[in-house]
Amino acid sequence: MKNITRRNFMKSAAVVTGFSVTAACTKSSKTFIKKTAADRVPLGKTGLTLSRLGIGAGTNGGNVQRGLGNDGFNRLIRYAYERGITYIDTADAYRTHTWIREAIQGLPREKLFIQSKIGGKPEQPMDVLDRFRQELNTDYIDSVLIHAKINGDWTETNKPLMEALQEAKQKGWIRAYGISCHSLPALKVAAASDWVEVNLVRFNPQGVKMDTPNEVFFDDSNTSHIPPVLEQMAMMRENGHGIIGMKLIGNGDFTDPKDREKSIRFAMQPGLVDAVTIGFKSEAEIDEAINNINTALADQV
Repeated sequence: MKNITRRNFMKSAAVVTGFSVTAACTKSSKTFIKKTAADRVPLGKTGLTLSRLGIGAGTNGGNVQRGLGNDGFNRLIRYAYERGITYIDTADAYRTHTWIREAIQGLPREKLFIQSKIGGKPEQPMDVLDRFRQELNTDYIDSVLIHAKINGDWTETNKPLMEALQEAKQKGWIRAYGISCHSLPALKVAAASDWVEVNLVRFNPQGVKMDTPNEVFFDDSNTSHIPPVLEQMAMMRENGHGIIGMKLIGNGDFTDPKDREKSIRFAMQPGLVDAVTIGFKSEAEIDEAINNINTALADQV
């Protein structure tokens, strides 16, 4: 201590003080990081990221989006992209693969997250998945889901398709796979499955178009069906699955803006989902959803 000069002491103090200020600023910045709908967020343990909000291309089987015409659809996808919405959700059944191919032409592929779905029990599922790539004009699809399962034994009845998705991932054709469910029995199997990497889950606080104990594609549902679905989502989270929410607007039933705001606020609860997808048909709908998400996230600070 006797060898420490006043000059050395002042230098050391300055370093310590500077470190303290930096640490305080860093801590403060972490505390007040602004979250938005356009954030790239992790999708479970897949190692992939996607925008918190996605644009769906399958409202009423894709009829709503195709009804915009090619130019209208292109403008909608481009507008969403300009607002930071880089996750696009589609399916073979929506017949919008080639529409998306045209809409994203010229956009950097690495900035997009494209999710599609494969239905039925195709005899040559690898051929179907390769067709997906050709229709979308992409070497890989970020995520492909088995589409709209309602049977509780889907892991038994869809083994060839599950194996094909695994093979497609090994080939680099897809980067993740999973399932979308339309009944509680199917959802329970998905939540407990070691095979599932990504879940597309129907939920909203009004209990509209949610999974029920009946193996019916669109069963009558109400708020009593919310807790069982949330229970399965908690299990998915525990198992490291990616979770994406759908039917936030009740399949278009929520015509009152207050219902849409309520649903999005519910979905943005910390830890509930990784991302959500909404089937848009106008720029105003995109703006409203972004605003609702940003407001809900800001209120959590």
